Amino acid sequence: MSDYLHAVHNGEIFEITLDKPKGNAVSAALSREMGKLFAKFRDDPSLRVAILTGAGEKFFCGGWDLNSVADGEEYTGDFGEGGFGGFIEMPKLYKPVICAVNGYAIGAGFEMLLRSDFVIAAENAQFWLPESQLGVAPDVATFLLPKLLPRQKAMEILMTGRRYTGHELADLGLVNNVVPAGQAMAAARDLAEELIKAAPLSLAAIKEAAELTEGLTFSESYAALRSKEWPAFMAMLESSDAQEGAKAFLEGRSPEWTGQ
Repeated sequence: MSDYLHAVHNGEIFEITLDKPKGNAVSAALSREMGKLFAKFRDDPSLRVAILTGAGEKFFCGGWDLNSVADGEEYTGDFGEGGFGGFIEMPKLYKPVICAVNGYAIGAGFEMLLRSDFVIAAENAQFWLPESQLGVAPDVATFLLPKLLPRQKAMEILMTGRRYTGHELADLGLVNNVVPAGQAMAAARDLAEELIKAAPLSLAAIKEAAELTEGLTFSESYAALRSKEWPAFMAMLESSDAQEGAKAFLEGRSPEWTGQ
């Protein structure tokens, strides 16, 4: 594993820290290593929630490593099974991913947030897409921001390279919570503990359905559900956990999830 990555099992929480001086920028090689970690998270039933953060309090992720770009690394090169940053294209990653943004999220470092499930930002965090000033264009953000925001606001973020605070992005719905500097990881852990209280198969079903219906109409979504095309959703409906949840509620106790 790369010297620039630290991964820790904190109970059922898998914590991944980018630690690459000076700006936690990610090359294709480092992205492939991140993909291996997220694949491990996906495939390990003992791990329920992942948190990605950056070392220190200045950079969450400085985006694509421009030193690698200058050395000829291709824009459409091999960034691994999970795409840039290890998870944004990871197939069947039906577990929650939290980004604890401790500092600057620049370019592709900002774009990763758009494919996470939760974003906790420190007060000192800043977010921007400088690609248009560097002669290229964002990809993930160009695909997603016009779907998430009014077109004019999406184009402002994509085209101007303007810096945004966590509060500004929270107002736009792109950040869940803003916390004092140095507290992003603690807040992310609190959120992870809250998510762990939910049934693992329920969270998987929610994430699967959200992803598979992204381009469908309401009626098409229900048609897919009724034709039983969603494996995680069907596994949830047919699970013993679905019965356990109802029993626990009626008996006034906390459920004991088995993931089955």
